[in-house]
Amino acid sequence: MGESEQVSDNYTNEEEEEESPEPETSRSRRRRFKASNMSFGEVLEMVDILKRADYDGKKAKIMAKVVKSLHRNFGVRRSKDQLRKRWSDLKLKEHEQYRKIWRVLQKSK
Repeated sequence: MGESEQVSDNYTNEEEEEESPEPETSRSRRRRFKASNMSFGEVLEMVDILKRADYDGKKAKIMAKVVKSLHRNFGVRRSKDQLRKRWSDLKLKEHEQYRKIWRVLQKSK
């Protein structure tokens, strides 16, 4: 009788393992956005919002506003991290394009 109990215990453990797969990692649940180039209009919109709000890289609400605005006006979905990196690149590496955007924004006011 001891053997049959042990066999049934093993069978029960195997069932439990099959029913509860390993939990997904946070990376697999994360939504992926296509990392395509941003149009000049998208960058212009982003810079306009971030400049008006005096964005310093730490205000998540402002970046969420940019994400919503780009989706509403251009139909593209971008992550906050993508936009944060693009903003940083504009300021630090792409001075010429940043100046061009700034001139366009000044003319529109």
